[in-house]
Amino acid sequence: MAKSDGAQIELLSQYFEGLSDPRGTKNRKHKLAELIVICVCAIISGAKGPTGIERWAKGKEDFLRRFLKLPNGIPSRDSYRRILIALRPEAFQECFLEWLTACVETDTDGTPRLIAIDGKTCRGSHDHSKGLGPLHIVSAWASEQGITLGQIATDEKSNEITAIPKLLEQIDLQNSIVTIDAMGCQKKIVEQIDKGKGAYVVAVQDNQPTLLAEIESMVMTKLEGVKEDLESRAINLSEQGHGRIDERSYGIIKLPKDSPLKKSWPSVKAIGYAIRITQDVKGNESFENRYFIINRYLPVSTFASAVRNHWSIEAMHWTLDVTFREDSQQTSERTLVNNLSWLRRFAISMLKRGQKKGESIVGRMEMAAYNTDRLEQVLCGQ
Repeated sequence: MAKSDGAQIELLSQYFEGLSDPRGTKNRKHKLAELIVICVCAIISGAKGPTGIERWAKGKEDFLRRFLKLPNGIPSRDSYRRILIALRPEAFQECFLEWLTACVETDTDGTPRLIAIDGKTCRGSHDHSKGLGPLHIVSAWASEQGITLGQIATDEKSNEITAIPKLLEQIDLQNSIVTIDAMGCQKKIVEQIDKGKGAYVVAVQDNQPTLLAEIESMVMTKLEGVKEDLESRAINLSEQGHGRIDERSYGIIKLPKDSPLKKSWPSVKAIGYAIRITQDVKGNESFENRYFIINRYLPVSTFASAVRNHWSIEAMHWTLDVTFREDSQQTSERTLVNNLSWLRRFAISMLKRGQKKGESIVGRMEMAAYNTDRLEQVLCGQ
């Protein structure tokens, strides 16, 4: 394996040179860009927080000194903690997104980008002194590229409805399909996506009872053959594995011109359904029906892909909990929680790039921790 020359880490450092330093001039023992680069490398290598970052850096001091100046030595735990509390999350994220945009290939064949939006609660972030529950973070995940496009922190899960519009403002929605669960089924949200020239596939549940009843009626009317003139597209898929058989049906029904939904949901052009029938080894069957509103009459294969790819953001949340142990990290500092969560999401994006079949995120993280050449390979997308 070729010896690491630190080129990728030096390149990463350049993306933070223009970041506004929130510290007072008297307390700048360490360069801001160097602090952030160390945080990034340590989190990719498995560090959980400021203490772990300091331990990793002390163990890799010879490596770090090859391309960082470190005029006052390796920063302390408190140095990382203070800067992650002081940095404005929006500006912090913007620097990382510039790096990802530069190093992640994007499709040029006109295929829409799939963007999943969902929220995750950081369960160890209560602030009992202020009567605040755990911080809830809503993020946008480009499922095919495996990168986080942005995140907004809120004090309550119920505030997800107000956080999503702010998050959408940060994203270029053109030539994208945005998928959101039922909490995001709000008129303001879907109209914002439509005006941003993006497509949406938004789940509908009991929080919109009138809309749900209309959709259920239309789907049943079509499936039972009562209205043959309803224009529609459908596809059936079958899968076997883990001792069960899954039969899935996906369909899109074009909204008729006289549909009452057009008045209350003007951007909706079609409704979608996903029906899943699961049979276990004993022959027992279970059923699941899901319904969606869509502002494009999409090819049914595209609709099915959007629905199925939404799980990828949940998989990313699972990685945050299981691999990075995010829920077990106890701190009441809200900005620290937000910025650390972003660093972990960035680390997942970097660890997924170049991931080969059979490789796990944990395995790539451990190799990066043990071998600085492998760390550089992760930063190179290898």
